[in-house]
Amino acid sequence: MLTYSHYALGLLFAVNLLNYIDRQILFAVFPLVKADLGLSDTSLGFLGSAFMISYMVSAPFLGWIGDRIRRVRLAGWGLSVWSIATATSGLAGSYATLLMSRATVGIGEASFGTVSPGLISDFFSKEQRGRVLSLFYLAIPVGSAIGYILGGVLGQRFGWHAAFLVAAVPGLLLVVPTLFVREPDRGVSGGGRQESRPGSADYAGLFRNRSFVTVTLAMAAMTFALGGLAQWVPTFLCRVHGQGVAGANMLFGGITVVSGITGTLAGGWLGDRYAGKSGRGYLTVSGWGFFLGGPITAYALMTPSLPACLTAIFFAEFFLFFNTGPLNTTIVNVVSPSVRAMAFAVNIFFIHALGDAVSPTLLGWFSDLWGLRPALLVTPVAVFIAATLCFFCTRFIETDTQPDQATP
Repeated sequence: MLTYSHYALGLLFAVNLLNYIDRQILFAVFPLVKADLGLSDTSLGFLGSAFMISYMVSAPFLGWIGDRIRRVRLAGWGLSVWSIATATSGLAGSYATLLMSRATVGIGEASFGTVSPGLISDFFSKEQRGRVLSLFYLAIPVGSAIGYILGGVLGQRFGWHAAFLVAAVPGLLLVVPTLFVREPDRGVSGGGRQESRPGSADYAGLFRNRSFVTVTLAMAAMTFALGGLAQWVPTFLCRVHGQGVAGANMLFGGITVVSGITGTLAGGWLGDRYAGKSGRGYLTVSGWGFFLGGPITAYALMTPSLPACLTAIFFAEFFLFFNTGPLNTTIVNVVSPSVRAMAFAVNIFFIHALGDAVSPTLLGWFSDLWGLRPALLVTPVAVFIAATLCFFCTRFIETDTQPDQATP
């Protein structure tokens, strides 16, 4: 039977879907922006980095706010900010204006990103948490795929400005419903008591939490790889395999949506199943996903055959998306409900500061020096580092799990 919690999950999923559509649509029109504005690959990559820099820098401040006010209010206003900024991207006539608008999108999306996992967790019991968060994070592959396909088709037919303008409209329509979502009690649905307002000592404790720190570093390595690949693979298919802008994004978007949905759901289901047997379950599932996905990613980049490349991309994304639900669930389980917004804010800051805030520009610079294919071969190394950190964290995850959040 459908409940209010399911309605809230559906609405927040829709907002998260728009989050990734607006985030990824830029990368679909990279070749068009490059040609129109006469940019180098380094400058092109910095458009993605500017978004991530503002996203990660604003996250800690927004997380502090999210622990103190109604979280749905912060999520709703964040949605309005990034939707307006996306529309501004469509009106941009210069590199500077486009750069500024993409940075503003980052601030809006950080408002939502810091509070949404905690909101979802508080609407459901801890026994459902891995599966529910996996459903919520299906927005990553689905939204990304829509962003690639929508951007590629609209960009090729009507120009890159039109792609941004169309993408901005749905977000503006969902602002009011998001602001009026009922705020759940913090930590009560997860099996614990509603906690008091956190202090500086509570926040400092995050950096002494071994599991939180290790999982954050693993996610940073993953984000370095996936962020760079997400921005450059459509361009890779254009340059290396001779695809058009619309065709490359249609291929990559279609693969991403199918592999992302199946991989994310499989990871969430396996994570909950193995977590029921051992507190190491979520990390084990994520670690093996990374371990299998890394070599397949390398093969996808090295093979001269387009069909082999696309097949390898599918399986690489399938295994890499295993981590989505389990690693976010691990963060929820090892921190107190009273500091969840800040925990995700700190996590956002570091995974992007060490990950995709630098990888798009760095890979663009490497591409200017060596060519795009050799530059992208840096990413499987980062995936292997993520796998190593996940397996390392299994040594102490059971000790660090919060008693009231423990997996049954």
